[in-house]
Amino acid sequence: MSPTRTKKTKKQRAKRPLRLGLPKGSLQNTTERLFGLAGFDLRIRERSYYPDIDDPEIECVLIRAQEMARYVDQGVLDAGITGIDWTIENKAKVKEVADLVAPWPNYNPVRWVVAVKEGSPIKGPKDLQGTRIATEVINLTKRYLKQHGVKANVEFSWGATEVKPPLLADAIVDVTETGSSLRANNLRVIDTVLESTPRFIANKEAYADPSLRGIIDRVALLLKSAITAADRVGLMMNVPRASVDTILELLPALGTPTVSTLSDDRWTAINTVIREIEVKALLPRLREAGARGIVEYPLNKIID
Repeated sequence: MSPTRTKKTKKQRAKRPLRLGLPKGSLQNTTERLFGLAGFDLRIRERSYYPDIDDPEIECVLIRAQEMARYVDQGVLDAGITGIDWTIENKAKVKEVADLVAPWPNYNPVRWVVAVKEGSPIKGPKDLQGTRIATEVINLTKRYLKQHGVKANVEFSWGATEVKPPLLADAIVDVTETGSSLRANNLRVIDTVLESTPRFIANKEAYADPSLRGIIDRVALLLKSAITAADRVGLMMNVPRASVDTILELLPALGTPTVSTLSDDRWTAINTVIREIEVKALLPRLREAGARGIVEYPLNKIID
């Protein structure tokens, strides 16, 4: 192949759309919502594995989160969203671009835990020596056992893992967000194997390509800015000049509040960002301290 042809091929490859994997399953609805908040018109049609997105630089594919990291590692996908647990489970060598933990269902942290039936003599990791463990995450479990110097028989579980102790397994390694399913099945957690959150990952070669990296970083920035704004609101108010210091002491600001002069020099305008959960208790205190014309408004994105 001639040098001219090689250069042309690389140029064409760099200008192709980004192949982005979106997680099918439990993360799917929240991911669609996140992209909407980030400013994308993402539409996942029923029975289609190729969502529509209003960005000519991106092509989307729906893939199970369990497989995502493997395809990103192989270069089949340039980037994708999956839990750090599945990246470790697949032993995938990828670039982690952003942690997408968010205050929404399935985007909160989840834990992979070791659990046994109530009444089991297994109290800690060392007691797992020689036992049978059922799990969906074989590699993650073996990694955990190796860290504790324990050898056990780890078997893949096709589902309903929590019902297997004590007849089909001595212990399980299963994922939980609240622990309610484990408690409902009379299981006791003895240790945490891993805490996992959704991550935006990229193929290392794709991330080394300046044009693809630009798209990846742009998407990551918008997703993170939407997550940062998710549990925050803006507040603006008019404050008597004499009360500014008192009001500022009350405000748990994300950053330094903006204080502006009004046409009436006896008053100032204060604009700030706070956590939405703090608003209910804060508003009466602000009014009592002299603030007037208080307006709460939603935020779409916050870029640090």
